[in-house]
Amino acid sequence: MKYGYARVSTDDQNTAMQLTALKRAGCKKIFKDEGLSGATAKRPALTRCLKALQKGDTLIVWKLDRLGRSLRDLITMLDDLRERGVKFHSLTEAIDSVTPTGRAMWQMIGVLAELERSLIVERTQAGMKEARRRGVQFGRKKKLTPAQIAKARKLIDAGERVEDVAALWNVGRTTLYRALAD
Repeated sequence: MKYGYARVSTDDQNTAMQLTALKRAGCKKIFKDEGLSGATAKRPALTRCLKALQKGDTLIVWKLDRLGRSLRDLITMLDDLRERGVKFHSLTEAIDSVTPTGRAMWQMIGVLAELERSLIVERTQAGMKEARRRGVQFGRKKKLTPAQIAKARKLIDAGERVEDVAALWNVGRTTLYRALAD
C-alpha cells in the first residue's frame, strides 16, 4: 500500500499542493501535520504514519525536507524504513528506493550527511579552542567566589558546621565541599 506524508511549517500555509501530488502518486492513505516546524520533535501524524507502515508498503513525500528535521534525522528514518522492508519515494527529488538510481542517490545523500557532521564537529572544536585561547570559561558559572570559599574555609576551621556555612551562601553541602576541594 502507498502511504503519503505532508507537512507545512506555519498555520498560514496549507498542504493542498502536497496532497494533490501525493494523490496523483497513488497514495491510499495520507497523513498530514500542519503548523509544525520540521525542527519540532513531536509530529503526531508522522508518528502514526511510521507505525502504520508494513513490509512492502511505500512511503511517499512531496519533498525530502517535509520528512526529516535534519539530514542526519532523515537518514536515520530512511535507514529504519529500509530495514523494515518499506520503500520510499520523494516526488520532487525523484528519489525512489526501488530503482538503482534512487538507491545510488540515497547513498550519496548519506555520504554528504557524514561529511556535514564531520565539518560541524571540526568547526565546533576549532571554535572552542579559539575561545579557550581568549580565556573563555566553559561550563556552569561557579556558585561561590574565591572570597566566599576562603571565608567558608575559615568558618569551618573555627568550628562552624558545614551545613550552616553552606546555608550562608544558599548552596548545598556537596557544592561547598567541591569548592573547598578545588
